[in-house]
Amino acid sequence: MKWLSLPSRNLDRAELQALVDDLAADPERWHGHVAFSGQNRHYVSLHRDEYVDVWLLCWEHGDDTGWHDHDISSGAVRVVRGAVRESSPRIGGDPVSRVVDAGASFSFGPEHIHRLAGENEQAVSLHAYSPPLWRLGQYSVDPDGVMRRESVSYADELRPLEAGQAA
Repeated sequence: MKWLSLPSRNLDRAELQALVDDLAADPERWHGHVAFSGQNRHYVSLHRDEYVDVWLLCWEHGDDTGWHDHDISSGAVRVVRGAVRESSPRIGGDPVSRVVDAGASFSFGPEHIHRLAGENEQAVSLHAYSPPLWRLGQYSVDPDGVMRRESVSYADELRPLEAGQAA
């Protein structure tokens, strides 16, 4: 479904952020997919072609992706309802965290490792990736403090890995 006017090439971070910001301003394209089950994070692929991947995610308080990267893809996130917390790991210290409220957006490159979590009840966010997601790296820390990366499919729901909750 080619419902967005997108260039036939991979998008950079600024273009991805503009994409999620523009999409947020046109809720007719995504609002019908908003749903909350109270049990699992709800997510829907809104658009996918050879250059870009667009998702809608619905968050309950406490939903958590766990630590992950986006392999070779850059990305952008726009919060359209509620708030999500983005955290980035820091060696030898607590993670760097920030709350991203409705109306705010951010972008990141493929080198970025983070986790996202629902900050309050029923948040909604729009996500865009380029090139489209195929694999993601999901991280855990074993009992000896060694960080591990597991490669997972883009279609798998990200949740904290059992081996460790914090990096």
